[in-house]
Amino acid sequence: MRRRVVLSRSRLPRLACNVSACLLLAFAAAGPARAEGGTGLSSSGVELGLRYTGEVIADLSGGIRRGATYDGRVDLDLDLDLARLAGWSGTTLHARAYQIHGYGPSAHFVGNFMDVSNIEARPTTRLYALWLQKELFGGRASLRAGQLGADEEFLVSDTAAAFINGTFGWAPLTAANLTSGGPAYPLATPGIRLRVAPSGDVAFLLAAFAGNPAGSGCSDDPQICNRYGTTFSTSGGTLWMSELQYLVNQGEGAAGLPGSYKLGGWYESGAFADQHYGVLATGRSASLASGFTVGPLEHRGDWGLYAIADQMLWRAPGGGNRGLSAFVRIGGAPADRNLISFYLDAGLSYKGPFAGRPDDMFALGVAHASISADASALDRDQRLYSDLAYPVRDYESVLELTYIAQLTQRLSLQPDLQYVIHPGGNIPNPDHPSGAIRNAWVAGLRASIRF
Repeated sequence: MRRRVVLSRSRLPRLACNVSACLLLAFAAAGPARAEGGTGLSSSGVELGLRYTGEVIADLSGGIRRGATYDGRVDLDLDLDLARLAGWSGTTLHARAYQIHGYGPSAHFVGNFMDVSNIEARPTTRLYALWLQKELFGGRASLRAGQLGADEEFLVSDTAAAFINGTFGWAPLTAANLTSGGPAYPLATPGIRLRVAPSGDVAFLLAAFAGNPAGSGCSDDPQICNRYGTTFSTSGGTLWMSELQYLVNQGEGAAGLPGSYKLGGWYESGAFADQHYGVLATGRSASLASGFTVGPLEHRGDWGLYAIADQMLWRAPGGGNRGLSAFVRIGGAPADRNLISFYLDAGLSYKGPFAGRPDDMFALGVAHASISADASALDRDQRLYSDLAYPVRDYESVLELTYIAQLTQRLSLQPDLQYVIHPGGNIPNPDHPSGAIRNAWVAGLRASIRF
């Protein structure tokens, strides 16, 4: 089952209550967190992190309809140093939970699959991560096991983290292709991960995750089937992911400009439906648009490959981390069993664009996801069999311009502007099915508070 987030509209009074409750919770918990030192594991071996992110996002033109929405998320992190607490050398326990409220702009207004906001999800309170990690061989390797999110370590570009659009995190190459969206926000799965770093500039990651974070027998939105993050599903086969990383000039005193280069891939066992063909009662295959098939043609297993480059291009005089950086991510997957067969994003970020504001950041990014040729062929068949001029899916692209103003050490504001091209990959507008959803201009303002 493919992942598509569909959110229900919350009433304003209830939303206001949720926001107020979250803020009260945040301020209440802020005191103990500061008492423990706020950053780094305290002498007691306990670290509590709390962050609130809230945003107003509006569809100014295009999309399904114009409108504005508020959504927010409380992030609660707990880290326990079990060497200090229980005498287990090199062992850490980590837990993360979310309280998500409001409703998302992509599902209600824009209609795109590259979610306008990377916090957009069904309103709920859910457990995300819960794992143990053991350091091995003097820190040159580590083993992590428990409920894991692949998006915490795999397919990650550090430079792209500045953007609000979700595509710059867990890209649709995985989010739209893996079962129930794969083990990524807001759904993690049981898994195990090995990281080996024989030297300071080379690392290799290998992980195995449960294949379906929604759980067995889910025929609804995966976020409904696993509403609180406590399904701990082991169904759906196995998702294997690996990544080779080459890190350069990462030390604080390194003379050159820092960069990272990654090659990765995945393989998921299980059955995957063909994007174009189905099976007839006779056992032969025919287009799913014909109306004569008894089910889709199935393929055993799915896979994909990707590459990522992050590189600082120029450092401002005086040293430090002020300067211009760039990133590129590219990947592909088989067209016959995947909705997205090709993905590319790239962008620039400038840290400290003004001498008096060294922690601010300006960023410009672009992303492109190609609908597989097989899925497009099915649309053309639908037009042929129905004799109606439905649009043919081809691609979705987004451009994002954003600025992070770090007002204090704990508070930041982020105005954001996005232009979405072919929302949903050029799918029909639900209000006017004979035409595609129009390109959309989206603007927003995000506030983030760390306690």
